[in-house]
Amino acid sequence: MTVAFRPFRPGSGRPTREAALDATVLAAKLLFAHGQTTERTVVTAERLGRTLGAPVKVLPDWDKLTVEIEDSSVSRIVPTKPLGMDMNRVLAITLVVERLCDGTLRAEEARPSLLSAGSLPPVSTLRFTSFAAIGAASLGVIFGALDLTSLMLIAASAALGAIVRRGLSAFSRNPFVQPLCAAFIAGIVAAVSAISLRQPISTTLVAFCPCMVLMPGPHLLNGAIDLARTRIALGIARLTYAGIAVLMICFGLLLGFNAGGAVQLTAGPALPVPFLADVVAAGCAVASFGTLFSMPWRLLPLPIVAGMLGHAARWALISLVGANVATGAFIACILISIIVAPVVDRLHLPFAALGFSAAVSMVPGFFLFRAASATVELVSMGPRASADLLTNIAADGVTAFLTILAMTFGLILPRMMLEHFSLHPSER
Repeated sequence: MTVAFRPFRPGSGRPTREAALDATVLAAKLLFAHGQTTERTVVTAERLGRTLGAPVKVLPDWDKLTVEIEDSSVSRIVPTKPLGMDMNRVLAITLVVERLCDGTLRAEEARPSLLSAGSLPPVSTLRFTSFAAIGAASLGVIFGALDLTSLMLIAASAALGAIVRRGLSAFSRNPFVQPLCAAFIAGIVAAVSAISLRQPISTTLVAFCPCMVLMPGPHLLNGAIDLARTRIALGIARLTYAGIAVLMICFGLLLGFNAGGAVQLTAGPALPVPFLADVVAAGCAVASFGTLFSMPWRLLPLPIVAGMLGHAARWALISLVGANVATGAFIACILISIIVAPVVDRLHLPFAALGFSAAVSMVPGFFLFRAASATVELVSMGPRASADLLTNIAADGVTAFLTILAMTFGLILPRMMLEHFSLHPSER
């Protein structure tokens, strides 16, 4: 039996100010916690408050949100942290807000609908594990692991790490435990496989590629966007969180490699890859990260196409024009952002997660982990270390830093320009 209800319309059957504030606070909290950009969280929550008759101002911090009703002393502080990244939940929450604002959902149904949207289950463990393996193996292809043995070891290591991450999520809320343990497993697998893999680059990729799947890219992007919008404290907090996560990944990887009986992780240069293999692998990596961030199946083609086009441009710039890695990543990310940015708001998706998914194949994890490995070697050798070792550390570290910086600017500049011209002046 179908139950008919009278839809809520602004100005008719308006909820109490307390109920309106409660719904607005809940929407802001859920969006913030599940990965929506700070600006979109604020704009969406304030729009909902105006619609429900309680015009509010949202003040975000790293560990809390303050929502206060304008021209009054009424406010609400809700503890929350932006640690999650779930595009399916963000999509569902935003759709509930849209229905409330256009009058197709009754105001009294706001809270249960928002809670239902915010508690949607994550992707299944089988899908999560499978796509983690696919993503890691795809990154292996991009960096030159074209032999079947290496790809199988990379996929197996990433899959085992994904299973452990899902298991740990039921026992620990610490956000650093999961990447630390997964990276530790990758180090052990690489150490054990070093016996059968005679080429240093193969062993290196078996160690590095499963760890690249763990990189906190959306948090880096969200932090950079917050800094660009002069939310200095929140931006620094996001970047600090991402930096600590990267340190935990590096520590776990090196600890696991040594625990597996290997003495030193020798990392050679990445090998060149044919154009077709590079672009196809990039598309597979994009699909993998979109899945890890709980993107619905029907929306995956957008970041896949954008990512493949961006990576094709990067390959052409580096292989044909002779551009460096950072320049190639910058141009490719601008292209990706131009494709993705106009669609993000229409589909109600978090830009950081979608943008990072499309650009994930260009993340300089290879250079970052190689610099970390060489740093450990430098410490162990002490005065006996060669000058070349120090030069390689500096070169890899600077390459990783500049590439991350180039990717960040390449992704957020078109997005912020479009957002500036598309938002109504009252929402800027």
